[in-house]
Amino acid sequence: MSIHRVYELLIRGFRRRRMQRFVDTFQPTDETTVLDVGGTPYNWEQIDARFPITLLNTEPSKIGDRDSRYEWVQGSGTRLDFADQSFDIAFSNSVIEHVGSLEAQQTFARELRRVGRQLWVQTPARGFFFEPHLLAPFVHFLPLSWQRRLVRNFTLWGWITRPSRAAVDRMLEGLRLLDYATFRDLFPDCEIRRERFLGLTKAFVAVRVAPPEPPLFG
Repeated sequence: MSIHRVYELLIRGFRRRRMQRFVDTFQPTDETTVLDVGGTPYNWEQIDARFPITLLNTEPSKIGDRDSRYEWVQGSGTRLDFADQSFDIAFSNSVIEHVGSLEAQQTFARELRRVGRQLWVQTPARGFFFEPHLLAPFVHFLPLSWQRRLVRNFTLWGWITRPSRAAVDRMLEGLRLLDYATFRDLFPDCEIRRERFLGLTKAFVAVRVAPPEPPLFG
């Protein structure tokens, strides 16, 4: 079984509920425009989205069947080649923890806030006991040197992928999980929502809902 299949099996229920909360929050119509930074059709299939979605990734799409709902764009989330407020909603799911340093995360957040009138950005909570990328409890609380020693043989990700030392280093160096205070500072104009599991905060979602348009005539 591939690691991607394992991820899909584990997150399916969580993701479907999260996307329903997205729909409940924004009430998108067929004309709503969405920029999904770092995404694929998977999230949008959970709600059978009918509105136009731009999927932006650093790598070109390898998906051959191009649904007309999607526009595929290659680019960087830290340098979005779109005008200010050019999308009704800027969306990102479990991406900001992968972009690198705090400075890169700050740039990523600013770009999303700039191009979207409304915002939905999710990230796993660093304080949750289970690390969702390595698929193991507590390992992300350990010093990096300990993680390097343990990841290959004491995480589900390591058992399935059997990574080289270099692959382990790339995985660990490419992850920067966020706590509540840091995430709130990245999105100062947003409501920070908590997703909970077993009473514990599993993830954070930054949400900005644009106020309704004023009437043309008072």
